Amino acid sequence: MEQVGLAAAASEVSLWSLFMQAGLVVKLVMIGLIGASVWTWAIVIDKYINFGKAKRQFDQFEQVFWSGQSLEELYRTLSERTNTGLAAIFVAAMREWKKSFERGARSPIGLQMRIDRAMDVTMSREAETYEARLGSLATIGSAGPFIGLFGTVVGIMTSFQAIAGSKSTNLAVVAPGIAEALLATAIGLVAAIPAVIAYNKFTADAGKLSGRMEGFADEFSAILSRQIDEKLQPRQAAQ
Repeated sequence: MEQVGLAAAASEVSLWSLFMQAGLVVKLVMIGLIGASVWTWAIVIDKYINFGKAKRQFDQFEQVFWSGQSLEELYRTLSERTNTGLAAIFVAAMREWKKSFERGARSPIGLQMRIDRAMDVTMSREAETYEARLGSLATIGSAGPFIGLFGTVVGIMTSFQAIAGSKSTNLAVVAPGIAEALLATAIGLVAAIPAVIAYNKFTADAGKLSGRMEGFADEFSAILSRQIDEKLQPRQAAQ
């Protein structure tokens, strides 16, 4: 008989039974946290794939760029594609370079500033893409435990009301209510911990990609600056 009683008690405190026995507010909290956890893992998978792809594209572009291929030929190849990362910065700078010379640019300083501005705008756009949805991870990671705690507090209050109504402090009466209340906090931690870890990792990855873009932009700006001097100085000397 004792084993039957223990089996019955175990079945009553299973995760599903705890969820079904919880009050409406606690159920809504649990459902919301489960949804946040699913959203977290969807972002993690998407970012893991996209950051890996971005790193490979960075490596491939740098290998081609520093291989000695002419800038004009590389520009013609890339201008017909949809580019991201370093390739997008390169195309934006070369497009501004060609437009300025086609219109008869005379000021090296003005041309350099326009090229740098074009690269800065492209870098900002690319950085926003890499940092997209990281705010969601930060929100889930910071708010998840508190939302779970809110569900726990509501569940414990409901349990105390049930204890007062039954006028019994028997463990069999108290345990299920306490367990379902604590389940909300557990789900909140399950949603928050991966979100915090993923946020820290992907923020660091986005920072590394942004650093590589800034480094490339500085190097490419120096290359174009030398070419600007070579093209505009003879023109100015002739005048």
